[in-house]
Amino acid sequence: MTATAPASVPDTRSARTYAAYSRPLWRRVLLTRESAIIGLLIVVIAVSLAVVPNFDSPLTVTYLLRDIAPILLIALPMTLIIITEEIDLSVASVVGLSSVMTGILTQAGWPFALAAITAILVGTIAGVVNGFLVTVVGLPSLAVTIGTLALFRGIAVGLLGTTAVTDFPEFWSDLAKDNIPGTPIPGIMIPFVVLAIAFAILLHFTPFGRSLYAIGLNKEAASFSGINVGRTKFWLFVMSGAISGFAGVYFTLLYSNARGDNATGLELQVIAAVLLGGVSIFGGRGALHGVIAGVLLIGVLGSALRLAGVTSDIINVITGVLLVLSVVSASLLAWLRRRRISAIGKKKERELAASSS
Repeated sequence: MTATAPASVPDTRSARTYAAYSRPLWRRVLLTRESAIIGLLIVVIAVSLAVVPNFDSPLTVTYLLRDIAPILLIALPMTLIIITEEIDLSVASVVGLSSVMTGILTQAGWPFALAAITAILVGTIAGVVNGFLVTVVGLPSLAVTIGTLALFRGIAVGLLGTTAVTDFPEFWSDLAKDNIPGTPIPGIMIPFVVLAIAFAILLHFTPFGRSLYAIGLNKEAASFSGINVGRTKFWLFVMSGAISGFAGVYFTLLYSNARGDNATGLELQVIAAVLLGGVSIFGGRGALHGVIAGVLLIGVLGSALRLAGVTSDIINVITGVLLVLSVVSASLLAWLRRRRISAIGKKKERELAASSS
């Protein structure tokens, strides 16, 4: 006698779906924080072009991109660090220390290229110090980098005191300030684009990048899955130090000035732009295109407001409000998403219970 299958067997596997991929592709692409920031950036540019005098000047584009170039550069490794639920508050002090080293060595008669490489190496060593204290000693990155923020800044100021080095080879100064021929785009955008592509590939298209999201979501689970959490974080801090060192060399040439207090406060602008660009301060979420849009949004907004005669204090208030709103909106959206997923789960449980009864 042949056995017959039950008339109706509920498929319990369909009850578990990955929420991020259960939505249509267009919603996953367009209805994101990164897309919202890009849309807001487009709106701000359009309004500024229509309302703000001289905003469409090529000089405005040049000075805007020059000013935000150090933020764009440092935001690349900072994005990766924050995705792993860590932070590096010492980046501006590393920029200042690298600037001072560039000035001192150039003043001592070193060839500028060798002085710049040494300054970048000093920035890399600063990153090694941060990485060692966080990953080997096991100290919290917030506490470590607050300490090294003061340490590196103190060394920079101690080396030069209140003096400044302002004499740099004309060739290198012009190279830092020149535009790409035939465009108002500064030449510094070429190394930035190369680095941005490299970081985007690393973060979004490699196992290493996927491991960063895993660490940010749950470092214990990531460790059990075979990811070397400590080593991964260590190299992120090293990258942050190296790129901050490079930014320090650029900063020195751009303003023809090596001082111990160069780039003071820059770390807050970098972190504000990264969070505004959609990276979660709690780790596990973020994308580089959103971060770049966040940096550009802060830069464009500040440039437009300055051209409109708004004071720096008001610009800082507006930037702060934007940042607070972005963090609050992220928390609100996460809460709404959890409620929606919970409601969907309960609905499917009721349907399964009804079909099996």
